[in-house]
Amino acid sequence: MPRVEYEGASCDLADGESVLDGLLRSGVAVPHSCKAGSCGSCLMRAIPPSVPTTRSQAGLKDSWKAQGYFLACVCHPDADLFAGPVGAEARLAAAIVSLDYLSDSVLRVRLSTESPFDYRAGQFIAIFRSDGLARSYSVASLPAERILELHVRLLPGGRMSQWLATTAGIGDALQIQGPSGDCFYLAGREDQPLLLAGTGTGLAPLYGIARDALEHGHRGPIHLFHGAVTSAGLYLQDQLKHLAAAHSHFTYTATTLDSGNPIDQAIFARFPKLTGWRAFVCGDPSVVNSLKKKLFLAGAGLNDIHADAFLTAPVL
Repeated sequence: MPRVEYEGASCDLADGESVLDGLLRSGVAVPHSCKAGSCGSCLMRAIPPSVPTTRSQAGLKDSWKAQGYFLACVCHPDADLFAGPVGAEARLAAAIVSLDYLSDSVLRVRLSTESPFDYRAGQFIAIFRSDGLARSYSVASLPAERILELHVRLLPGGRMSQWLATTAGIGDALQIQGPSGDCFYLAGREDQPLLLAGTGTGLAPLYGIARDALEHGHRGPIHLFHGAVTSAGLYLQDQLKHLAAAHSHFTYTATTLDSGNPIDQAIFARFPKLTGWRAFVCGDPSVVNSLKKKLFLAGAGLNDIHADAFLTAPVL
C-alpha cells in the first residue's frame, strides 16, 4: 500500500483512502474544509514535483500543476508520496478591513492584501486563520476595487463564520490562497443573454459576475435570480435594484420557497427556452445540480453552464 510522508510524519494509506484522510487518521494536522476537491483548503505539494493523480490537480492553475501542487482530499496515489505544505507562491498575507452585516445571517468581510492579488469576480479563495483553520468563500468584488469582498453565511457552530462574527476584528491577519474556480465572466459574445441564478450566499459570485459583465460592456440581457427559503434570506436588494435602474438590460428577481415561488419555477416560467444563453449557477448543491440539468434540457450548451456548488464544512 502507498506510504505518504508529510512534514516529518508518515502513514500507510488503507485501500481507497485519500492522502488527507490517511494523514488525519494518523493525527497529522492538515488544513481542510470540504473534503470533496472543491474548496482548495487541503492543497499541498509533491516533492519532487510530480502528478500524484490527474483528478487531484483538477481545477488548479497550470503554474501550480507544474510545481506539483495537488488536492490531498481527492488524491489516491498508487505509489509512495513525499509531500510538503504550500509555498509562498500559493499564499498571500491579508488583513480584515471591515466586517458588517448584510442580513441577520450573512456577514460581509472585506480584506486587503499586502501585494496585488490576481483574480476574477466570481472565483473563490480559501482563507486561513493563524491556527490553520481554513474555509473557502466566493469573491463578490471586482479586481479594480482593490479590496476583496466575501459574503459569509453564519452557521450555528461554524468555527470560521462564528469567529468572524464574534471574535475577529479590524486588522486581524489572515492568509489567502487561490483564486480557484471557472465561474466568472469572460469578455466576448457581448450580445449573448446571461442567466445568473443562485441561492443564499451564492449571490456573492453572481453579484461580482454581473458587475464585471457590465464593466466589460456586455450588451445582451443579464437576468439575475436570487432564491431563499424566506424573505429574511434575501440581501443586497437595494444594491441590485439600483443596478437594474442604472442598466436597462439588467434585471433582478428575488424568489422565496415560502411564497411558493422557488427559483427554478421563476426562471423557467419566464424563460422556458435557453438555447444560446450563458448561465452561472451558485449556492446550495442540490439546487445547483438540479438547475444545471434543467438548463441543459432547456437548450443551454454544457460549455455555457458554469456552476459553483457551495459545500459546507462539517461542524466539529
